[in-house]
Amino acid sequence: MKTNLITRAGFDKLQQELDFLWRTERPEVTRKVTWAASLGDRSENADYQYNKRRLREIDRRVRYIRTRLESVRIVDYSEVQEGRVFFGAWVRLVDDETSLTFRIVGPDEIYERKDFVSIDAPIARACLKKEPGDEVSVRTPTAEKHWWIDQVWYEENGLV
Repeated sequence: MKTNLITRAGFDKLQQELDFLWRTERPEVTRKVTWAASLGDRSENADYQYNKRRLREIDRRVRYIRTRLESVRIVDYSEVQEGRVFFGAWVRLVDDETSLTFRIVGPDEIYERKDFVSIDAPIARACLKKEPGDEVSVRTPTAEKHWWIDQVWYEENGLV
């Protein structure tokens, strides 16, 4: 089950996607379907079939986003979080060889961002409530990995 937390920036992005799909892309694809249907034989009409499929994909995504927007809880930055890892934190982990930097966000926000990690991920769970200097251990499929929290920071508007 997905956690129902989201940052304000993530909520706004989902809202923008919904707005774009519903007000821009869906009407455009609907016009294409109507045009392609007017050409006659739909069974061999690639334009009709492709755009009809795209319309179903848009409708499915619109339903999903509307449902998520109704169920998520926006978590805004608060000064009391400073110095410890909570939802919305940027975290830099280090070990003897590497460093890893990521932001802990909701599961709907991780797509298209390699530096975002879902709050449901084991590494994010291991970091919660810790502070710089604390050790973080995560069991991977091959071994147990150990890091130290090097830095924790927050950005009020959620953007970098």
